[in-house]
Parts: sequence; structure tokens; C-alpha cells
Amino acid sequence: MAILDRLKQDYPLAPLATFKVGGPAEYYLEVRDKLELSEAYDWAHANGQTIFILGGGSNILISDQGIKGLVLKIKNEGIVPRSERLDCGAGANLNRAMYLAAGENLSGLEWSAGIPGATVGGAVRGNAGAFGLAMSDVVETVEVFDQRQGIYKIFSAKDCQFGYRQSIFSAHPDFLIWQVILKLKKDQPELIQERIEKNLNFRRLKQPNLPSAGSIFKNFSWSELEKINPRLAKQAVADEVVRDNWVPAGWLIEQVGLKGKKIGDAKISLEHANFIVNTGKATAEDIWKLISLIKNTLKIELGVNLEEEVRCFGFD
Repeated sequence: MAILDRLKQDYPLAPLATFKVGGPAEYYLEVRDKLELSEAYDWAHANGQTIFILGGGSNILISDQGIKGLVLKIKNEGIVPRSERLDCGAGANLNRAMYLAAGENLSGLEWSAGIPGATVGGAVRGNAGAFGLAMSDVVETVEVFDQRQGIYKIFSAKDCQFGYRQSIFSAHPDFLIWQVILKLKKDQPELIQERIEKNLNFRRLKQPNLPSAGSIFKNFSWSELEKINPRLAKQAVADEVVRDNWVPAGWLIEQVGLKGKKIGDAKISLEHANFIVNTGKATAEDIWKLISLIKNTLKIELGVNLEEEVRCFGFD
């Protein structure tokens, strides 16, 4: 197998994660095409190794002990414009896709401007979104490698079963996203650029610049909040934070006074309480403890069970 020449052991993952924390991969390999992917799976199965897929390193927290098994970094990063479509490799950077689309006068990805580290495949898996828009609005088809059957399949947008920050791929890890076709719309270049700048400025003003994984928790249903805590639900309406029946997780965290809380060098951001930032030499354990503190405090004081948006690996 040609890939064995590039297989690495005890490979540091922290530099590849936007949190800049985490231990090494027991085995690490970058795959660029379908043949290499097939060889990687054959090697893993022959050697009894589990497989972990690493995208752009955002939206994940890797334990200080690292990851056992084989970590695959998806490096099919090509982006090809085809009329009003973008044909994107799963490893393509989402911001690069957005700017390439803008250069073709194609609109639909401006909401992603400034999101650090996200890949197209990772964004589809978690149905990433912002400002009321999401990947589900632009996905036309997804080519998927079915690990159990060892074959590639094409999923339509409907097949993807998109929901709030989720898809069939987040529910079924045996489906590995390999290629994505995005259906965008022609628009005036000045309007596209205006939206990009507006979203970039929002993130500069409202979100921290220190290393983070993006939003830690999913937003919370206002209808559910009204059932369990009517007083708080009314307060959310009064504060005008409810959007499309969702209450921002950051606002909920602020209500229990945790904004700015630190454990070690991990800190709940003062700019946005749904971000945890690495202020210097934070460990994954520091961040994990803050995540647990937030969840437990909101459960006890507000009756709210927040669900992580960030994926955590190697924690009990």
C-alpha cells in the first residue's frame, strides 16, 4: 500500500484544532483520493484500528490523551464552479468556497464569512449555519462513502435529513462525506460583497479572536423553554433575543452569571458566552470542565439541558 509510506504515529493534533489543545493521534494519515481512502480503510480493518475523520479542526475538542486508532485527514480540497453550482471536495475550506462563489457572482454562502477552520464536508455533517441560513439551503447532492458496505452513494438534499445543526451523517458515522455539490444563485457582486462584509464585521465585534471551537452549545427551543421556565421564556422575548423559535445558548449562559468564568487558561468569552477560548496554555481538561460547569449550572438553576454543538473525543 502506497499510503503506508505516509502513515504517521503519535502525530500531534493540537496544531490542527482551532482550540489548539489535545493529545496526539495514535496513527495519522492524509488521504487525497478514493484509492487512498480505500487503502486506509483496508489497513485499519486489517490492523483492528478504529477510524476518526478530521476535517478543518473546528467544532471539536480532543482530550489531552489524544485519539486511539487511525485519524484520517480528508484532503480532497478541490472546488470547481459549474454554472450556478460548486463541486466541492469534502476537505475544501468553507470560506474558500464562499469567496470562490463570490468571484463567480454566486450567492448563498455569505453567512459563512469568517467562520474559522470549517470544511465543506464538516459543515454539511453538522448543517452549519448562521444568520438564519444553513448548509441545508444550498446542498444539492452529497457523495458519501458507506463504510459498512464499502461503496459510494449519492444523497439528495432530502436524503440528508437536515435538521438544526444535524444531518443523517451526524447520526450515522458510517457515512463519510466525500464530495458535495452546492446549488447557489446568481446575484449582483456588490450585494454579495456587502453581505460578506456585514457578516465579517459582526463576527469581529461580537465574537472572540482567541483560539476557540466556535459555538459550544446548540441554541435552545423557545417553545421548550416556555414549558420548563415560563418566566425565563418571557424574559427572552422581552430582551428580543428569540429568533425563529430559538433562544441563544450564549444568552442563557449569561443569565447564570458565567460569562468570563475561567478554569486554568480556558475562559467563557466576554464577547460571546457561547464561546470558550484558550487564553494561553489551556488544556482540553480545562475546557471540558467549563463545558460541564455550564451544563450543570443551567440544569440546576434554570432547568435547561443544553446540548453540545462541539464534538468531544476521549472524555467520559
